[in-house]
Amino acid sequence: MHLRVVLSLMMFLQFAIWGSWVIVYFPFLENKGFTANQATSIMANMYVGAIISTLFVGYIADRWMNSEKLMGICHILGAGLLFAMTQITSPDQYWLLFAISFCYSLIFNPTLSVINSLTFRNVPDGERDFPGLRVLGTIGWICAGFLIDQLFSGSTTNAAGKEIANTIATAGPLYQASVISLILGIYCLVALPKTPPAGQSSGPFDFLRALAMLKDFSFAVFFVITFLASIAMGMYFNSAGKFVGEGAGIEKVGSTLAIGQIVELLLLVLLPFFLKKYGIKLVMSVGLFCWALRYLLFAFGGEEGYSMWLVILGVALHGFCFDFFFAAGFIHVDNTAPKDLRASAQSLLGVLVYGLGTWLGTLACGVLTGMYSTGEGSAAVIDWKGFWMLPSIVLFVGLGIFLIFFKVKRPSSDETSAQ
Repeated sequence: MHLRVVLSLMMFLQFAIWGSWVIVYFPFLENKGFTANQATSIMANMYVGAIISTLFVGYIADRWMNSEKLMGICHILGAGLLFAMTQITSPDQYWLLFAISFCYSLIFNPTLSVINSLTFRNVPDGERDFPGLRVLGTIGWICAGFLIDQLFSGSTTNAAGKEIANTIATAGPLYQASVISLILGIYCLVALPKTPPAGQSSGPFDFLRALAMLKDFSFAVFFVITFLASIAMGMYFNSAGKFVGEGAGIEKVGSTLAIGQIVELLLLVLLPFFLKKYGIKLVMSVGLFCWALRYLLFAFGGEEGYSMWLVILGVALHGFCFDFFFAAGFIHVDNTAPKDLRASAQSLLGVLVYGLGTWLGTLACGVLTGMYSTGEGSAAVIDWKGFWMLPSIVLFVGLGIFLIFFKVKRPSSDETSAQ
C-alpha cells in the first residue's frame, strides 16, 4: 500500500504539471499579441521534443542513470524553465521564448516515458496494477484544470475590447505548473523507490526495428489512421482552450475542459470490459467516430443555449476519443507485435501519437487559423465552423477506411500455446 501511494502521487503530480498549462497557453500567447503562426510553433515544440526524447531517453534510463534521479533532475530544471516562460510575454521576445520552450520540451517529454517504465519495474503485476495507478494521472490533470479556474478566476478585457477569461489572459497557469514541477522534482529524489538502470537496451534506435510490422497491410492501415487521429488530438490540445474561452464564450475554461478528463477517467476503468465484450475493432471504431463527431459538434457549437451544449458534449467525448482509440490502440500493438518487439513497437507508436502526429496537428491549427480568420492577433475573428469542419470530414473518411480495411489478426493455435 505504501508503494501504491508513492507511485500514485507521482502520477498525480506528473500530469497536473501538463494539465496546468498546455490547453490554455496557445490562447494566452495570442492575447499577448503573438501571431497564430508564432503561437503554434511554440506549442509545437512540445511534440518535437517528444520525437527527440523518445529516441534517446529510454536508452539513458536503461544504461546510465537511475530513473527516479532522471525524473527529479528533469522536473527541477523544468520548473525553472516554466518560470522563465512566465516572464516572456512580448512578441518581440519570440525567439527567446521559442528557445526556452524547446528546451523545456526536451526536459519534460522524457519523463512521460520514464514514469511508465519506473512504474512497471516497481509493481508486482504491471497488467493488473498499472491502470489503477495511471488513473491518478488523469485525476491530476482534472484537478489542475479546476485549480487554475479557482486561482485565476474572473475575466479581463483584451486588446480587441473583448471580455476573456483570466485563465487564457494571464501567466498564472504557467506559475502553477512551475510550482508543481518543483514539488515533483524534489519528491522524485526523496520519495520514489530506487530504480537503477536495467541494462537491457541494445541502442537508442531500437524502436525502428518495429517498422517491419508495417509490411502487414492491416497494421499499416492501423498506423496511418492512428496518425490522422493523433493530428486531430494535436488540434484539440492546441485550439480547444481558445475555442471554449472565446468561440463559445465560456469563462471557466480549465474546469470545462476537465469534463473530458472526467469521462476519460471513468472509461479507462471500463475499457477492459468493452474490449472483452465487443472486440478491439469495434471499440477503436467508436473512438474514431467520436473524434469526427466532436469536431462536427464544435463546428455547430456557439456561445449560448443549445449550441453551447454542443460544445460541452464535444468536450465530454474526449474520454471516448482517447480511451477507445489511443489507449485501445496501445493494447492492440501489445497484442499484435512479436514478443521481442513489443517495447520497440510501443516506442514507435509513442513517437507517432505524442510526437509527429500531435506536432503536425499543432502546426495545422496555425494554418487553419490563418485560413478561417479575419484580422490579426487578439483582434482576429475565427470562423470556427470552417475551422472544425475540415478535420471532421477527414476523420469520417478515415473511419470508413478503417472499417473496410482494418482486420484483427488472430494468433494461431501454435502462437497461443506458446504464449
